[in-house]
Amino acid sequence: MREIDDASTLKAWLDGGARDPVAVQSLDVEPFAAPLVTANLDGTVFLGCRASRDLAGAVVKQGALWFSAIDDFAFPTHRAHLYTPDELFEGFDPGDPRGYAATFDYRVFEEYERHGRERTPSILVSLARRLHDHSITDALEETIEGRAVVAIMGGHGMERGHPMYAGVARVSRALTRHGFLLVSGGGPGAMEATHLGAYFAPRDDRELDEAITLLAPRPKGASPGKEYADPDWLHRAWRVRDRYPIPAGREAEALSVGVPTWLYGHEPPAIFATRIAKYFANSVREDGLLSIASHGVVYAPGSAGTTQEIFQDVTQNHYGTTGLVSPMILFGREHWTRTRPVWPLLEKLADGHLFKELLALTDDETEIVRRIRMYDPELYRVTG
Repeated sequence: MREIDDASTLKAWLDGGARDPVAVQSLDVEPFAAPLVTANLDGTVFLGCRASRDLAGAVVKQGALWFSAIDDFAFPTHRAHLYTPDELFEGFDPGDPRGYAATFDYRVFEEYERHGRERTPSILVSLARRLHDHSITDALEETIEGRAVVAIMGGHGMERGHPMYAGVARVSRALTRHGFLLVSGGGPGAMEATHLGAYFAPRDDRELDEAITLLAPRPKGASPGKEYADPDWLHRAWRVRDRYPIPAGREAEALSVGVPTWLYGHEPPAIFATRIAKYFANSVREDGLLSIASHGVVYAPGSAGTTQEIFQDVTQNHYGTTGLVSPMILFGREHWTRTRPVWPLLEKLADGHLFKELLALTDDETEIVRRIRMYDPELYRVTG
């Protein structure tokens, strides 16, 4: 079903005479009242659109389905597009140490906690969140359509001054320059490094190094592994983004998608992601993030969450549930063989399966890029 999310396209569709059903999203349709009340709208769906009660009722009488926006919450129940950082961080004051608390993103998180997190007692809250997440999934699928998607997973506790942070950023930058769309869990640590690298893809190499130097210093007495809790964590990132804007006309070269969740809403999303698919349901977000990584997943050092993602990915590759078997590259030999000794079990699980030849354990950034680039999904399609 074709989707319409701008007024000019809706007008052209209404003027077109015989027409197939469409999904009209997040539009004020009141200006189109006259043609709507006489059109055959059988099978057409209106999602989160604005109209008077009389017009909404007339549209339903013409055969359409009408899903009203629910205005009782800080978040919209339907979006036609993914969030941008400027939308999520609307209200942020770089001069205020508590600037994040004034943002749209944080207001939604506070409401999320107030109404009950993943197990809210209110059916209205639950429905509103599901409608929101459905629209995010739809917008995400539109964003990645036709793209070679690579995910980088890794710990939220990875500090900006750690050598692996720079390594992840360089890998991401290289892959973005080769035309891959980089995605991550959209939070701090290794996830932020993923988007930082993609963000700097259109810029000179030395500028990424300069940016990391500006990001790395931490306040005196800051807790190890909790850099996202520093009062100036977001402020440092904002200063870097202001100092190094994406060159005009080259926005597509810096595209990356963060996929965070309000379940971890105390961790601000990575502002270097140029598009943000933020969810309420963490389970939908995690499985979906791995499912869209059609050209492989790189696993930087992490803890329980990253380990869980490795085995979720193994399950997808083992059973071919996405229709593809794709690369799994563990970045950090010491970490994945000694600190978190996942690699030996992973090799054992892969015995006798097609995905074994797509496994790799390495410290070499160029090897990661080479393996992703040489992967041909047509050779690894799962049928039957």
